[in-house]
Amino acid sequence: MDARLKKALKIILPLALGLFLIGYSYNMTSEEDRRIILKYIRQANPFWLIISLLIGIFSHVSRAIRWNYLLEPMGYKPKLRNNILIILMAYLANLGIPRSGEFLRATALATYEGVPFQKGFGTIVTERVVDLIMLFLVILVALISQTDIILGYLSESGLGLGISIGLLVGGILGLFLLRAFLRRSSSPLALKLRDFIRGLLEGITSIFKIRQRWAFLAHTLLIWGAYIAMFWVIKYTVAETLSLSFGELLVAFVAGAFAMTATPGGLGLYPIAVAQALMLFGISSNSGEAFGWIMWITQTLMVFVFGAISFLLLPLWNRADS
Repeated sequence: MDARLKKALKIILPLALGLFLIGYSYNMTSEEDRRIILKYIRQANPFWLIISLLIGIFSHVSRAIRWNYLLEPMGYKPKLRNNILIILMAYLANLGIPRSGEFLRATALATYEGVPFQKGFGTIVTERVVDLIMLFLVILVALISQTDIILGYLSESGLGLGISIGLLVGGILGLFLLRAFLRRSSSPLALKLRDFIRGLLEGITSIFKIRQRWAFLAHTLLIWGAYIAMFWVIKYTVAETLSLSFGELLVAFVAGAFAMTATPGGLGLYPIAVAQALMLFGISSNSGEAFGWIMWITQTLMVFVFGAISFLLLPLWNRADS
């Protein structure tokens, strides 16, 4: 398959899936159901929406601070302001083109702070590994509090623990094979890849050279605590979800987290996944979908607005500083 076609399909297919799921959700609900869902959304208390937004902004600031802890061992300390703007830009980019935000972050960091792309990208990979570990810990807590329910949900979604472990092992084996090939090959491409991976590994291993390890850990916990808190406060916008416990909401949070990886920003799938999880605890389909849509719309609007502003401010502020 042509490389351009493959690249285009990677962009188009997730977007098409998200739009299809929106259409599917629309067709699967009656006019009365849609009216009720829209009523819930319109009646959502703005106070809790603003609280969720503020918590979301706090998480981005905390992530920007944490990023510098990874960059500092390599001799770089970007302006916190730039880090925040770059992160917001990356989230906006991911809404359109999945995973493009990570490359944008490394490119913008190289452009405005002089951090080599491969080193900056290495720290971003490290962040993703740490975040993946945190997600597994959240899943573990959810498993402990709602064992039977969440295991059944993961199994039905085709995301069983066995499959996840198999993919992880396959990925590790693939890395070892690539490493062996690069060591033995003397082709120009292999030499370039070797240099790139060397810089990438320097960025990844920066986590072991962090001077402020406890601060890094504290910000990691703050970021994920903020993610859960953003989700938690939305329960106060829908009357039927007020009685949900922390453990029950955590199951819906995990379902939404998986949905976010399937389509750009969880487009179309996020409200469905959250609603299906909440229905396990006796929440009606309409209330569950309203909860999911309120959460998704609130956070997506935040990313759109602040991401767009960041695209404008980053070059302007740095031009003024030069």
